[in-house]
Amino acid sequence: MTLQRFGAFASFGCAATYLFGFAFLVTVLAPLGFGSSEIDVPAVVQFSVDQTGFMLLWNTVIYIVNALALAVLVVALHARLSLHTPSLAQVTQALGIIWATLVLGAGMIANVATEHTAQIGATDPDAAAALWEILHAVELGLGGGNEIAGGIWIGLVSIAGLKGRSLGKIAIALGLLTGLGGLATLVPAIGDIAGAVFGLGAIAWFIATGVALLSPPKG
Repeated sequence: MTLQRFGAFASFGCAATYLFGFAFLVTVLAPLGFGSSEIDVPAVVQFSVDQTGFMLLWNTVIYIVNALALAVLVVALHARLSLHTPSLAQVTQALGIIWATLVLGAGMIANVATEHTAQIGATDPDAAAALWEILHAVELGLGGGNEIAGGIWIGLVSIAGLKGRSLGKIAIALGLLTGLGGLATLVPAIGDIAGAVFGLGAIAWFIATGVALLSPPKG
């Protein structure tokens, strides 16, 4: 299997982790306030105690699995973009690896938060809530609460793809829109909306990019 094909499947994998995340975000986790600025921390603590395995699975899929697939995609896209924009391709690879590292770190922090919250929460819910809030803030800082690194990377990859249409028109257009959405998470007033735009846009972009990587590169 070629690197481009590996990259395509990795891109589809990234889309799948986002779909998994959104599906549970708007169903199972919605009553806890995930995805908004009003998280019910006591409810999260109790849920972590009762459903530790689910929370660990959730964090592992949306962060760790996503980060590993993302790393493969970054390398594959570097190889594709190097055909027309070698210098810019190197920059995108560096930024992509940084983003994958941040996502991986966020996942590890999230799992540690879940494990310790579940252990402490059974006997001291208040202490567990305080601990979870601290570790959750670290998780959000690494990448769970803003999409700056991802927005810059996706946007820059799409700009690089303009030359020679390395990724195709659809992937490029979606990437530019998604990149802007990621950068807009810098603005607190529209952070939630911008995050949704980035997340939904990223799903479409990952799929379109995977399809593009299955096609022979031009030039």
